[in-house]
Amino acid sequence: MATDPTKLKLNENRKLIRYDIKDLYVNIPIEETLTITKSMLLKSNDAQITQQIITLMKLNLSQNYFTFLNKIYQPEKGLSIDSPISCTIAEIFLQHLEDIHIKQVLGTKNIISYTRHVGDTLIIYDTKRTNPNLINKYINQIHTNIKLNPKHESNGCISFLGLLII
Repeated sequence: MATDPTKLKLNENRKLIRYDIKDLYVNIPIEETLTITKSMLLKSNDAQITQQIITLMKLNLSQNYFTFLNKIYQPEKGLSIDSPISCTIAEIFLQHLEDIHIKQVLGTKNIISYTRHVGDTLIIYDTKRTNPNLINKYINQIHTNIKLNPKHESNGCISFLGLLII
């Protein structure tokens, strides 16, 4: 049976923040992500298969080119947004950061909910336990390459992935 939304009691202690990762793909550290990937692969694969996968990933990532105004460029760092492997590499890196830094914060109940889709994150936090300045400070010190820009709720609403969240 569905709950009548007009009868839901609002919790005034909960607020919403949306974060966008600034320049996500160009700030993914490739070598660090390959090390993370190798460690993850070794948990369920032998060393030879793991090394083959890492070698193929390195080869693919070294072919990181893009065109702009009919000129071909190779970025000095990060991933090409057009490469099919870029989303996977970014996801591996971001999930690793979440496993180490975000899961422990969720256990404190300062953050009620955390959800992310690619470079967009939505956080619901308890105003009696924390404040947006502390969250911003913590979340932006997790990794030197990753900077998140906050967008705070307005009148109990926030836009997230094209949806209005209330």
